[in-house]
Amino acid sequence: MFSMNAFKKRIALSEYPQLSRYLLKWLSLSLASGLLVGSASALLLVSLFWATDTRESNKWIIWLLPFGGFAVGWMYHYWGKNVVKGNNQLIDELHKPKDIIPFKMAPLIYIGTVITHLFGGSAGREGTAVQMGGAIVDQLSKILNFHKNDRKILIVMGISAGFASVFGTPLAGAIFALEVMVIGRMRYDAIIPSFLAAIVADYTCTAWGVPHTHYSIDVVPDMSLIGFLIAIVCGIFFGVVSTFFSKGIHGFQNLAAKIKYPPLRPFIGGAILAICVFFMGTTKYIGLGIPTIVEAFEQPLPSYDFAIKILLTTFTIGVGFKGGEVTPLFFIGATLGNALSLFLPLPMALLAGMGFVAVFSGATNTPIACTLMGIELFGIEAGVFIAIACVTAYLFSGNTGIYSSQIIGSAKSDALQNTEGKSLREI
Repeated sequence: MFSMNAFKKRIALSEYPQLSRYLLKWLSLSLASGLLVGSASALLLVSLFWATDTRESNKWIIWLLPFGGFAVGWMYHYWGKNVVKGNNQLIDELHKPKDIIPFKMAPLIYIGTVITHLFGGSAGREGTAVQMGGAIVDQLSKILNFHKNDRKILIVMGISAGFASVFGTPLAGAIFALEVMVIGRMRYDAIIPSFLAAIVADYTCTAWGVPHTHYSIDVVPDMSLIGFLIAIVCGIFFGVVSTFFSKGIHGFQNLAAKIKYPPLRPFIGGAILAICVFFMGTTKYIGLGIPTIVEAFEQPLPSYDFAIKILLTTFTIGVGFKGGEVTPLFFIGATLGNALSLFLPLPMALLAGMGFVAVFSGATNTPIACTLMGIELFGIEAGVFIAIACVTAYLFSGNTGIYSSQIIGSAKSDALQNTEGKSLREI
């Protein structure tokens, strides 16, 4: 018996050198990836602050939105045809690795996003940070001649680093990169690199002195049966609205595709957006919309805010402008939660926070990452309410999402069977 125990201990101890080499390898790559991607995210955030301030100080510039759109469309038509798929291209490479992601994806999406925000498009920043992260980090695959499995892990690191650093949520960023690939499943072989890269990138962005917006939920009631049921009802609303958002983007993309010359799509779309902003008489629904998101936690807002943001953002992205979808989803969710506070007996700020992450959960099919994001942003006190809203929204978004390359690994319910192994674009 003694000799058998000693043998088992020798076997266990023999694994440590190999595990140590594995940790050292990915720690080194995480440091490099996090520093590069965190710095790129810092540059992006500073640029978007500048673009927003410039636009709001010179609102006449919105009339130049058609020309900005033409410039974005022209760049991608002549220089970026092989990177135009954006986030879906990263997900495709994770499923079936083929070619190194061209580095030009990073500068093209950066320039396109800044132009979109400068002239008044309604878009976000997550897609930009994720694409920059994936394109930058994948260059290490070429330098180090990595095989497919290691290259997949590197792309995951790029996604997690970009997401974590642009929002200041390293835990959510790490899980988002692992969860977004396949609906209903998570890739655990990349969990250590994903977390390390996300944390390093977040600290790097912060070290550059770039601030993140802070949100506050002052009052969180004790969970009760009524509160539990209200959270579920809210999750249903948030999930259905996320479906409208996802289908809206795809619908406007199909409509814009009827214009045969791609640069004309954002040109015509930009003209329509500029006219809409003029007649609305406000710029609260364009750009990131962060001031309105903050207000949703503090004071009652018009109940239609979320609907206008859905329309303008899905149109902006659908006609070919660049940027992310997530910050507009925050806007939509927070303002919808704010509107629901008129009818539901939960604190306004709590409902805004639940919507903030739950609409995002339904649109991206990442309920665990969104729950963690809510806890990182709003505190653990609201965690149970946030979790219920996120998982319910995930269920009620059905087989839809803003990333058409996502593959269904496990059906969300018995009602959605016979879809496993298919991508959202095939359904």
